[in-house]
Amino acid sequence: MVDLRDILKTLPHRYPFLLVDRVEEVEPGSRLVALKNVTINEPFFQGHFPGHPVMPGVLILEAMAQAGALLAGRIDPASVQGRLVYFMAIDKARFRKPVVPGDQLRLELTLLKRRREIWRFQGVARVNGAVVAEAELMAMTRDQDADSLDGETTGDGHG
Repeated sequence: MVDLRDILKTLPHRYPFLLVDRVEEVEPGSRLVALKNVTINEPFFQGHFPGHPVMPGVLILEAMAQAGALLAGRIDPASVQGRLVYFMAIDKARFRKPVVPGDQLRLELTLLKRRREIWRFQGVARVNGAVVAEAELMAMTRDQDADSLDGETTGDGHG
């Protein structure tokens, strides 16, 4: 099991955007299962939807992506150490059931393919064994200073 301290060493995300609480299982080189405890204290529930709180689907996908970054860190720690993992694509996303306060998301990520800095994962989110969302996710690892946020050219032809 990987606890919160280990998660914080791999992911740059912090409250309120850290969406993985614990890693339950790791199959070296292929699969990771993480948990996200969904509570009414989440800031997004104030507006989504008042009187009928539902976790936004995009945040379920973000939780999957964060679990994917943790899997990448387990497969090849040097590839993510001191680097950022950027979302590149979401394919075949499906939302099956709403996620509400009190639910525990079980995020199952499986590596589909890797080519250098590009990672492709299959993600499935479950609550009490029922699939609530699924998607294929693609991400890229980059140095934190590879792209400038102020519009200046970084020397690689971008920006």
